[in-house]
Amino acid sequence: MTQLNNLDAELVQELGDFPEDDLDVVFTPKECRTLQPSLPEEGVELDPHVRDCVQTYIREWLIVNRKNQGSSETCGFKKTGSRRDFHKTLQKQTFESETLDCNESSSQAGPRTLKVLCDVSGRSTLTSYDFDLRSLQPDPRLDRLLQQVSAEDFERQNEEARRTNRQAELFALYPSVDEEDAVEIRPLPECPKEHLGNRILVKLQTLKFEIEIEPLFASIALYDVKERKKISENFHCDLNSDQFKGFLRAHTPVIDPSSQARAAIFSVTYPSSDIYLVIKIEKVLQQGEIGDCAEPYMVIKESDGGKSKEKVEKLKIQAESFCQRLGKYRMPFAWAPISLTSFFNVSTLDREIADMETMVGKGSVGERRTLSQSRRLSEKSLNLEDNYMGSNFKTIPMTVNSFFKQEGDRLSDEDLLKFLADYKRSSSLQRRVKSIPGLLRLEISPAPEVVNSCCLTPELLPVKPLPENRTRPHKEILEFPIKEVYVPHTVYRNLLYVYPQRLNFANRMASARNITIKTQFMCGEDANSAMPVIFGKSSGPEFLQEVYTAITYHNKSPDFYEEVKIKLPAKLTVNHHLLFTFYHISCHQKQGTSVEGILGYSWLPILFNERLQTGPYCLPVALEKLPPNYSMHSPEKVPLQNPPIKWAEGHKGVFNIEVQAVSSVHTQDNHLEKFFTLCHSLESQVTFPIRVLDHKITEANLEHELKLSIICLNSSRLEPLVLFLHQILDKLFQLSIQPMVIAGQTANFSQFAFESVVSIANSLHNSKDLSKDQHGRNCLLASYVYYVFRLPDVQREVSKSAGGSNHPDPRYHTYGRTSAAAVNSKLLQARVMSSSNPDIAGMHTSPDEEVKHIMSSKVADCVSNRMSYYSQGNNNTPSSTTVPRPASKKHFHEELALQMVVSTGMVRESVFKYAWFFFELLVKSMAQYVHNMDKRDNFRRTRFSDRFKDDITTIVNVVTSEIAALLVKPQKENDQAEKINISLAFFLYDLLSLMDRGFVFNLIKHYCNQLSAKLNNLPTLISMRLEFLRILCSHEHYLNLNLFFMAPDNAPASPNPSISSQNSSSCSSFQDQKIASMFDLTPDYRQQHFLTGLLFTELAAALDAEGEGISKVQRKAISAIHGLLSSHDLDPRCSKPEVKVKVAALYLPLIGIIMDALPQLYDFTVSDVRGGKGRPNSSDEEQEGGSPINQSVALAIAGNQFNPLKMSGVTLPYKQYNVLNPDTTRNLMICFLWIMKNAEQSLIRKWIADLPSMQLNRILDLLFICVSCFEYKGKQNSDKVSTQVLQKSRDVKARLEEALLRGEGARGEMIRRCKPAGNDRFPGLNENLRWRKEQTHWRQANEKLDKTKAELDQEALINGNLATEANLIILDMQENIIQASSALDCKDSLLGGVLRVLVNSLSCDQSTTYLTHCFATLRALIARFGDLLFEEEVEQCADLCQRVLHHCSSSILITRSQACATLYLLMRFSFGATSNFARVKMQVTMSLASLVGKASDFNEEYLRKSLRTILAYAEEDTAMQATPFPAQVEELLCNLNSILSDTVKMREFQEDPEMLMDLMYRIAKGYQTSPDLRLTWLQNMAEKHSKKKCYTEAAMCLVHAAALVAEYLSMLEDHCYLPVGSVSFQNISSNVLEESAVSDDILSPDEDGVCSGRYFTESGLVGLLEQAAELFSTGGLYETVNEVYKLVIPILEAHRDFRKLTSTHDKLQKAFDNIISKGHKRMFGTYFRVGFYGSKFGDLDEMEFVYKEPAITKLPEISHRLEGFYGQCFGANFVEVIKDSTPVDKTKLDPQKAYIQITFVEPYFDEYEMKDRVTYFEKNFNLRRFMYTTPFTLEGRPRGELNEQYRRNTILTTMHAFPYIKTRIKVIQKEEFVLTPIEVAIEDMKKKTLELAVAVNQEPPDAKMLQMVLQGSVGATVNQGPLEVAQVFLAEIPADPKLYRHHNKLRLCFKEFIMRCGEAVEKNKRLITSDQREYQQELKKNYNKLKENLRPMIERKIPELYKPIFRVQSEKRNSFHRSSFRKCESQLSQGT
Repeated sequence: MTQLNNLDAELVQELGDFPEDDLDVVFTPKECRTLQPSLPEEGVELDPHVRDCVQTYIREWLIVNRKNQGSSETCGFKKTGSRRDFHKTLQKQTFESETLDCNESSSQAGPRTLKVLCDVSGRSTLTSYDFDLRSLQPDPRLDRLLQQVSAEDFERQNEEARRTNRQAELFALYPSVDEEDAVEIRPLPECPKEHLGNRILVKLQTLKFEIEIEPLFASIALYDVKERKKISENFHCDLNSDQFKGFLRAHTPVIDPSSQARAAIFSVTYPSSDIYLVIKIEKVLQQGEIGDCAEPYMVIKESDGGKSKEKVEKLKIQAESFCQRLGKYRMPFAWAPISLTSFFNVSTLDREIADMETMVGKGSVGERRTLSQSRRLSEKSLNLEDNYMGSNFKTIPMTVNSFFKQEGDRLSDEDLLKFLADYKRSSSLQRRVKSIPGLLRLEISPAPEVVNSCCLTPELLPVKPLPENRTRPHKEILEFPIKEVYVPHTVYRNLLYVYPQRLNFANRMASARNITIKTQFMCGEDANSAMPVIFGKSSGPEFLQEVYTAITYHNKSPDFYEEVKIKLPAKLTVNHHLLFTFYHISCHQKQGTSVEGILGYSWLPILFNERLQTGPYCLPVALEKLPPNYSMHSPEKVPLQNPPIKWAEGHKGVFNIEVQAVSSVHTQDNHLEKFFTLCHSLESQVTFPIRVLDHKITEANLEHELKLSIICLNSSRLEPLVLFLHQILDKLFQLSIQPMVIAGQTANFSQFAFESVVSIANSLHNSKDLSKDQHGRNCLLASYVYYVFRLPDVQREVSKSAGGSNHPDPRYHTYGRTSAAAVNSKLLQARVMSSSNPDIAGMHTSPDEEVKHIMSSKVADCVSNRMSYYSQGNNNTPSSTTVPRPASKKHFHEELALQMVVSTGMVRESVFKYAWFFFELLVKSMAQYVHNMDKRDNFRRTRFSDRFKDDITTIVNVVTSEIAALLVKPQKENDQAEKINISLAFFLYDLLSLMDRGFVFNLIKHYCNQLSAKLNNLPTLISMRLEFLRILCSHEHYLNLNLFFMAPDNAPASPNPSISSQNSSSCSSFQDQKIASMFDLTPDYRQQHFLTGLLFTELAAALDAEGEGISKVQRKAISAIHGLLSSHDLDPRCSKPEVKVKVAALYLPLIGIIMDALPQLYDFTVSDVRGGKGRPNSSDEEQEGGSPINQSVALAIAGNQFNPLKMSGVTLPYKQYNVLNPDTTRNLMICFLWIMKNAEQSLIRKWIADLPSMQLNRILDLLFICVSCFEYKGKQNSDKVSTQVLQKSRDVKARLEEALLRGEGARGEMIRRCKPAGNDRFPGLNENLRWRKEQTHWRQANEKLDKTKAELDQEALINGNLATEANLIILDMQENIIQASSALDCKDSLLGGVLRVLVNSLSCDQSTTYLTHCFATLRALIARFGDLLFEEEVEQCADLCQRVLHHCSSSILITRSQACATLYLLMRFSFGATSNFARVKMQVTMSLASLVGKASDFNEEYLRKSLRTILAYAEEDTAMQATPFPAQVEELLCNLNSILSDTVKMREFQEDPEMLMDLMYRIAKGYQTSPDLRLTWLQNMAEKHSKKKCYTEAAMCLVHAAALVAEYLSMLEDHCYLPVGSVSFQNISSNVLEESAVSDDILSPDEDGVCSGRYFTESGLVGLLEQAAELFSTGGLYETVNEVYKLVIPILEAHRDFRKLTSTHDKLQKAFDNIISKGHKRMFGTYFRVGFYGSKFGDLDEMEFVYKEPAITKLPEISHRLEGFYGQCFGANFVEVIKDSTPVDKTKLDPQKAYIQITFVEPYFDEYEMKDRVTYFEKNFNLRRFMYTTPFTLEGRPRGELNEQYRRNTILTTMHAFPYIKTRIKVIQKEEFVLTPIEVAIEDMKKKTLELAVAVNQEPPDAKMLQMVLQGSVGATVNQGPLEVAQVFLAEIPADPKLYRHHNKLRLCFKEFIMRCGEAVEKNKRLITSDQREYQQELKKNYNKLKENLRPMIERKIPELYKPIFRVQSEKRNSFHRSSFRKCESQLSQGT
């Protein structure tokens, strides 16, 4: 460190040499939903347990924060945050592709017209409409272009220009990496909060019946029919008018606002379609049954007026009197159900419930949940809108029109649920139960997050925010979930629900009829000790002392449905009990009697064995006044009294009741109850023996019992365990370090407590019902550690004397209990309590400054930190500062570490399985320890004891070996290992902020070594270490941990790359080595930069490794480094350039690693199938076929015969690596660019200068790939997500396809046929051709749906800037290379490489910003290396011309003017170099020609403008005026202009592929004298054909091109291995002779600039031929492949290129294999004759062509296509297709119409030709003659009887042989001959006989085929066929001797036919299976019958003819086996 120079020292200062207070312990107040936290009533002495609970609920969270965390780790999130507005700072980049889109759409309207191509040979027509260039206005010129500036100055200006206006943060432009890899993001646990399910807001609006006579009272609740359970408490609502409320004034002393609510918020955790909202309506008690009282409502209608009105008035008066007298009693009246099915959208339910369940704990959805998912789930519970309620669930108004009358004997909840179940099944309920018409209006809606009116919790506490204006409140209604909800308690809630259910007084005296029960909660036995804790109903007080049940008239054993909700006191005593008093209410008034008559009493003590009593009870009823102290016993077990109590039914239980508690202080679980009781007996002073449940525990067995209860904790039910999790863990941690003295003995619970914690962790993780985060951590534990855990508070004994201070916790006093504890006693406690008690901070409510002062000046530090229990009595006085014996001083982190180390067996296994939990506990406790002990001033080394460090080392070692052990096991354990690995990494990451770093680094080293030693599976090993390092490297002080500021500055003769000493470099060889080594991963580097070194080592290993699963590991490695760099780039601390330089220096070795990985990078240049060179808007079909002249083949043609990528320089035989996928490569490339952008440029130059040329070429290759990698893809492709999604869908499809291909069956077969042959070998085509179309559509649709236009625009903006910035960095690098190498002598080889990269970048879609700089660099290059450029780099120069020309046609002015200037300079310098720029002229001309042919988006108007501008430059260039240059320029421009005219022509035929090809053909022919241009046009044609999938034609174009090259090569040099011009190509195609060179006098190949293209070389020739062979192979013409390679092989042999020979023979083998396997299965073309008739066709009129269409094209298809196309040109009404093939009579046609005649034709061969054409291929190749037949009769009908059926055969001859370089060829000759009926018969019979012969001789035999042919020949149904022919023509000898010959011929045909039939029948006999025997017999029978019928005719000979002819024939027929012939005859004779 001492050697840092000043600058570095400052930097270190600025980046913070590790801030000391790295971790910060913060108290954050709990978010409380209510205005005041829910607390017990004031002024009560609480039990220790209740006090602890309450304290846990209200104390703040204690969170350990990292101070600088924002800078690095959370950068991922920060980035997204800041990216929101980031795009506003960017400049919009202009891309031509996007400006084009707008122009095209406007010009495309309007109908198309067809221009007709005039057929005039020569170029005259083509240039006929040249127009004068000078008539145009030139573009503005670049002003300083022609000034003389030195090359150095020019370059300096360029550099300055490039440096301005650059984007500082490269990564801000780059989409962040997939979260899947981002293991270093530790999900922030959810803050524990009160559980709320899906909340529904129900607003009651009106309740009306037909008559309104009395007040009615509604209550609503939710019921789940399926679970048979009431799932919410009741909500009471009063909808009465003020008039009716007035009836009851006497009975309502006060009306609290809270009781006036009319809206309730229900919560449903588990929504289902079985939930009903039930409304119950009661009325004031009156005389009569429910039915009688409801009668008027059913029969009277107030609206009827008259009598009804009087009745109603009468009823109203009656009701009023009942209200006054019996106003406090109610009776049941009616009820109505409302189904909530429609709200809980059931279709989404199943899916959502699973989510919901994970949210509340249920159902573990796969653990690896991404952050966003878990975040989403947490919101689920609160936000209904996007959840269950379909999106349409806004507010739904409901009306209920009829109510069911309550049945007096069926009032219980069971009855109600039965009714509901019936109601759900059908509406049958209405028939059985009477209904009452009425109207209830209500609204149901999802409850908003924040309710805007006043809202009250179930305890009636107001919820935040409280609105200003006090409206009616909303009430939250407590849910009773159907299943457990696993959410720990976080608020104090203590409610008791009492449900009186049934009373049986059937055998009681007559007086008991109208029975009601009064319920009271008593705190003593006298009448006035009833407590006001019962929640009131509607329109009344908030709390009541008593409540009455509704009354069923005259029912001795009534059911009740009352719900009594009670707020339990916090401190319960034995005196608390529920008292029930039973009354008879007399309904009609008798003078002097009271309304109520007491029937009896019953009661229920609240506590039993000091536990809350809940559950169902059946109580006896006492008939008289209860004796004193009754409440101490339960009514069933009252001891005998004197006088005895009189019981109903002889002390039997007659009163059923159920009690339920919803409480966050009563655990309602025996195990927990026992544990808490025993713990508290230790803390507070209790008298032994203590009572726990049924046992008494003495002090002696306390320790044993406590240990037992600790062990049994885990046996408690999961729900209470989770609900009280925070308290349980707090207690256990306290026990583990609390020194205990029990009965005078020291007790240690530490091990038991630890084991219990482990088993709890285990059961929480293993529970299927609890959710986990993506690292597999149980969410409940994670949030406990993060928010709740704090160092346990070690208690001391407190003497009874000190006022109220025997509360060990001072926090609690701040809530109002000032009476006993004065402020100073709090201070005393604060002073003596350990400073590690974090609760002190909670005294924030006390305003006392002194408290704050004491807390801030850590006085407490000098006080003992741990006080043992009972052992030091003097510690309760403030003066005591004695330090206790160290033995009693236990630190939690030390104890925990110790327990982890010493654990064994199952416990140990669980500890490591869930290590994350214990690690986080350790870290949090260490952080608090450091915080409290103020150890921050100490050195880290001494903060923690050595023993603790040893323990940590042990733990890390053990965990590491545990990971290694798991990884050796099967896959299932691997996930486990991965999780443990991640938690270990986080642990060490945290330790870096707490402990000595050297110590932690050692641990890391051990970890790495230990894993390497134990694992042999490389991918797993690297993957583990990568995730581990990735987490460590995300440390916010990662840079400092790596001593990055010590980058190579400390070398003695440092070439210090820092800014200050930049110029002091002395170039010694030592220093050069030094620089070179900076770019390599050296041992020194690893030592200095520990973590980075490790990470790079892993990356290098991953890239170098092979094996299964390695690509995933490589992706991980690269994304780790990418993540790191992007976090530095966006870290505000690194924003200064000088800091970035330092950081980049730290990463220089990455460059070396990337260069070594070059062969593994995904080659974007091959995969980007650029339709017309990469316009994003080229059409689908263009993109689909893949560019045929693809980059790699083109490069091969260009003279490099090995590796297409390694064009430049030496190539190495790499081993076969696996290639990275596109995304991974892109991530690696962006890292490369970042380093190149931010590293010290002078350093990079020095490094480049020393690189060997091979390495330099690698860098250029890298840049080449980078260019294509960051190409701008246009707006619609700017979606980063979809590429990954697309990739996945592609993989899936590929896998599917593979499965289908492997599998047999029709589907597999179909796909196999669809896969183009051989596409696996043709790189441009192998992008899953089959799926391509769906992909593009799907992908775009997918993006369009997901994103708004604004988002797409924003993304396009960012992507545009990324493309620009990336390309500018690449340009900077190239400038560096040029500058560095210009000093050296290797520039010639380099120049090519640099140019290659520049040309590649120009061929991508670039922004104007980049193009401006790029052209500037090009001009500098031309100025500097002009001569070299034109002499050496011929091909590059040609490419350059083409790209520059392309930009000359740009629609953007800036680009155009830059391109023109560059092109002009190019010409000027080439002229200067050789004073004749013929070569450049040639190249420019060729470039234009190829541009015209290929680019569809090319604009000749702009290009003409550019040509005019270049002319202007030439005219203004004063220096050149004296030379012939301007004249030559003008000549060249005129030439170019004429080529443009061709283009215009081509444009017009863009839609007519045949016409377009004809035109291109014509243009190519026009260039017969200019071989370079002809070659270019042939290639253009090839490209067009390939796009249309006419691979054979494309191949033919290339064969013609090769023949052209061969001609010129043979002129130049006479090598025997070269083909002798085009003659050698005849075997491939007879058409090639066209290319034979025009005589030498026209053109001598030596002339400069002629035949100088890259193709006019031997390797060019080979390249063209190889490509042709690929295309032939793709088109299925494998025989031709052989012919092509026959020409290639001699050349390769002459070059001794054995590698190429290997692959060539390999391809030949494949071709021959294909011939063998596919043979007849191949599909060649189908041919049609197409004739055009009508003047509308212009030159085409009366022309006939043969069209070659793809195989299996049907006549209707081509007919439809042509009709459609010409219909568009001339209008559909004017085009007519002639349906038959008869000759067309021109006179009969409508002159206004265009007629097309289409006929199917077949290849035709003469007899002699057939001898040579043996194979299927030969019969389909080299075809010039075609035939079609037209049947006719002499009467003019096409068909007639056999004896009148004539046939016309027409034979067409075409100008060239198919396949040719185009798909339609003109017909030049037509012959016709007519067959007479007998000749037609002969032809047919010959055909039939041949079919039979083929079927018989087929190898292997095909039974099905044979039977088909046989059936057609002898089958009973068709023997009419042959037999009828025989009967018509052979029955009698013809009268006309001319027909003798035919007659005889036919007879012989039949003879052969019947013989063949015989053979076939025999053959079939041998082939059939047993089940076909009958069929065979049938065939044989038919055959014999046919033979019989034919025999007389066959044997009848014509005597005049026979003898001489037969003899001659028999001698001739050697080909026939005579024996068989004889056999046949002898058989016949035998037959006769």
